[in-house]
Amino acid sequence: MAEEQHSHQSASLLGPGPVIGMVAGEASGDMLGAHLIEALRKQLPNAQFVGIGGSKMVAVGMQTLFPMEKLAVRGYIEVLRHFREILGIRNKLIRYFRENPPDVFIGVDAPDFNLALEKALKKRGTPTIHYVSPSIWAWRGERIHKIAKSASHVMAIFPFEKPLYDAIKLPCTYVGHPLADFLPDSPNRFAMREQLHLSQDAVVFAMLPGSRQSELQYMAELYIRTAQEIAAAKPHVHFLVPLVSRETRSYFEEILYRLGAQDLPLTILFGHAHDAMIAADVVLVASGTATLEAALLGRPMVITYKMPPASYRIMKRKGYLPYVGLPNILAGKFVVPEILQDDATPENLAQALLNEVSDPVVGVRLANEFARIRRELKQDTAEKAVEALLPYLKAGR
Repeated sequence: MAEEQHSHQSASLLGPGPVIGMVAGEASGDMLGAHLIEALRKQLPNAQFVGIGGSKMVAVGMQTLFPMEKLAVRGYIEVLRHFREILGIRNKLIRYFRENPPDVFIGVDAPDFNLALEKALKKRGTPTIHYVSPSIWAWRGERIHKIAKSASHVMAIFPFEKPLYDAIKLPCTYVGHPLADFLPDSPNRFAMREQLHLSQDAVVFAMLPGSRQSELQYMAELYIRTAQEIAAAKPHVHFLVPLVSRETRSYFEEILYRLGAQDLPLTILFGHAHDAMIAADVVLVASGTATLEAALLGRPMVITYKMPPASYRIMKRKGYLPYVGLPNILAGKFVVPEILQDDATPENLAQALLNEVSDPVVGVRLANEFARIRRELKQDTAEKAVEALLPYLKAGR
């Protein structure tokens, strides 16, 4: 395991300090992990962080043993396709952490990968923290018993999660969501449009098709055809498409040219998803953390998602709630449209987006609902998370 040996040697150069194992499996976990590392370093400047993380975690000092992208697969069919590779990575991590025990291990989301890793480490006496409760309130509620066997402590980011763990006496701290702490309360659309060289008079649509290439395989053509429908129906529009990697950008551009859509008034951004949302009048977004980001930035949105039909049927059958988007889950009702799977056609999405743009009453209602969600989630997450973690670090030293 050359990757592991190199990373361990690099970590050893940081000097004495607690060793904190961490694993994040996708872009949202990378953001949460980086935020937590920065907060912990203020209390523990010599702490060493080792495991799996993305570019944000690496930028704040994470020693990563495997590329995070190896874990970034979604849906039953995709996981099965990559099962052997993912299982191999997990087994190597378990062996690595057994040979180099961390003072504490933090699994950042990615429950299907992290819980088994946490269970193995917990059996060996390592305190294990699961940061971001699995969505047991949405589907597969029986997982709470697996979580109890795997995690010494859960750090929950939504307020309705803590009572579920209190009921089974598993230590849990509600820490709020860091996005509510650092996204601007009143984003300046005018200034952002100037920064992005966009007309102040244009109707701007931010289109976020997902962070994984596997998602773009289902979403890219849908988003481009939706933009074509909107451009044909409404003059003076502009589309912003933030993509997180060269691979996803290349793939999206390939589909753009294949559909003959290169003349669309469309700008592809390398990252800068928040900038795109701030500049936009309305957002088309795949389900996930990006839906919460749009809500915290106060932007009307339409949520859409497509996945392999077999995966969708399984997930739909197991779901408890009538909605999948975080703004609707946090509101406890439909406040933004969700157009999923077979219903997600360019015509349906274009009509829903144009409806969101043209209805001022909807805009006021959403602004009030999103402001309430922000107040509920803004808890100074980093400080609360560090408070929950420090007793485990002190106990092990």
